[in-house]
This record gives sequence, structure tokens and C-alpha cells, in this order.
Amino acid sequence: MDTMRERFISVTSHLLDEDPRLAVVLADITADGFLPARRRHPDRVINVGIREQLLIGVGGGLALTGLRPVVHTFASFLVERPFEQVKLDFGHQGTGGVLVSANGSYDWPAGGFTHMAPGDVALLDTLDGWTVHVPGHPDEAEALLRHAFAAGDDKVYVRLSQQSNAAPRPVGRSGFLTVRRGGAGVVVAVGPLLDAVLAAAEGLDLTVLYAPTVRPFDGDALRGAVGRAAPAVVLVEPYLAGTSAAAAGHALAHVPHRVLGLGVGRAELRRYGTMDEHIAAHGLDPRGLRQRITGFLAPAPPSVR
Repeated sequence: MDTMRERFISVTSHLLDEDPRLAVVLADITADGFLPARRRHPDRVINVGIREQLLIGVGGGLALTGLRPVVHTFASFLVERPFEQVKLDFGHQGTGGVLVSANGSYDWPAGGFTHMAPGDVALLDTLDGWTVHVPGHPDEAEALLRHAFAAGDDKVYVRLSQQSNAAPRPVGRSGFLTVRRGGAGVVVAVGPLLDAVLAAAEGLDLTVLYAPTVRPFDGDALRGAVGRAAPAVVLVEPYLAGTSAAAAGHALAHVPHRVLGLGVGRAELRRYGTMDEHIAAHGLDPRGLRQRITGFLAPAPPSVR
């Protein structure tokens, strides 16, 4: 199976041949993969080099000309480093485009902390009007990319990962998918963490919602699930723990509830290791998830008077 990043290259290169409005802006990362497309469309495949602020500026400028820019590099260099340009050149200028990242939270540990961006979605949450897709499989990535490219002038962030679920799920523009139903609580599994959540929930009486799109947050689906189960909600996200806690709390503002946010911790893991080791260290493997989910759902001990 190809990776999400490889699928991004193939589907985008193909669509460049079909859609004269599409343009790709790169900052060296993945540039080799787009060489054939660049030869065919030298005016619409642009590599600015290792200049991430310029990367976003060029994307915003192309949007002002009427093109649909697809701006790509690692998440740390796409959202964190040029955040001011994202805020101004897309938000303040009122332009639209598609930011496509790779190597988000822990995908390439050998790159060190400079190449990790667990706070990217939380940063975009400080801005208005961004749709955020977090596919869990290359097929989902292709479907969500195609939708983002074909959209009008909205602002879309597509967060690609090296981690993948074994099989794709149906994805649409937005909305959570109910994967299984239970009565003891609700777990929202984001993108590539669905398989780990399902393994952790084996034998437990839990509803599992799958979220390949996290912004806009599907409050209706969460309220509906909580209405059929105990009002205990666990958010499992492949980025900063608790990123969606405020959105969940807002969705359930008029419902008594408890929320546990699981994800990447704030403490820096300074040993490179492997992606799987980072996943386990953050408690996002099935064993770690099961331990924390069951602990959260366990009834509180009686108070001592």
C-alpha cells in the first residue's frame, strides 16, 4: 500500500493536468516527487526552496490571482514556522487555499523536535474559518484532497501521516462516522488512531465515533452519541492532547458530561526512537489507550466522611 504522501503526489499531479486553476507550491520537501508535473506545468508547480514564510506568501499571492494554491511541506514548517503568514496572507487577506502537511506529531522521530508539530491543529484553532481533515488511510486522503482541491475559495488544512489504519472508511466533507455503539461512554477516534482505539475498546461497552474531519467539529454527532450512552467522552487525537476538548465542551454545553483528552503530551521526548515507540510513549497504542479509557470510565470510589 502506498503512503498518504505518495497518494498526495499522484492525485495532485494528475489533477494538475485536468484543472488549470490548480497550482502547487513547495519548499524543497517532496519536490522530487513533483518533478514530472513540474516539467509539464512549470508555471503552476513552484519550488521556493527552504523559505517557509515565502512558501505561504506565494500561496496567498496565487490565490489573489484566482488560482487554487496547494501549499505543502512538513507540518512544523507549514503551520508553526510561518504562522504569521498563514494568519495574514490567507486569513486577513480573505484568500483560500489548501495546506497539505506531512510528518505531523511523531512520524519522523529521527528529524528531532524541529520536525514535529503536535500543536498544529491547536494553532489553526486560533484562526477563523479553517476546515481541518485528518485522514486515516491513503484512500481517505485522496478523497479529502480531491474535495479540498475542487472547493471554491475556502481555507483547508489536510494533515497527512505515516501512520495508517488497515482499511479506509467512508469520508465526506465533514461529519463523524459511527463505527460501533455502546452504552458506557463515547470515544472519538481521529484519523489514523481509529484502529488503535478499536483494539483498545475490544469487549468494552463503548460507542466509537470516527473523525477524519475535525474542523468543523461535528457537535451534532457527539450530542447524538452521548444521548444514547453515558455522558463520558474520550477524545483520541494524533496531535496535542485536549485540542478538541473546548469544541466537545461547547457541543455538550447543556448536557452534564465529562471529557478526557488523549493525544500527544506537552513534554518533549528527547530520544529519537521510532514512530511506534513515540506512539506508545504518549499512551496512544492499544494498551495505553485501554488503560486510560477504563480508568476514566471506572466509577469513582465512595467519599469518606
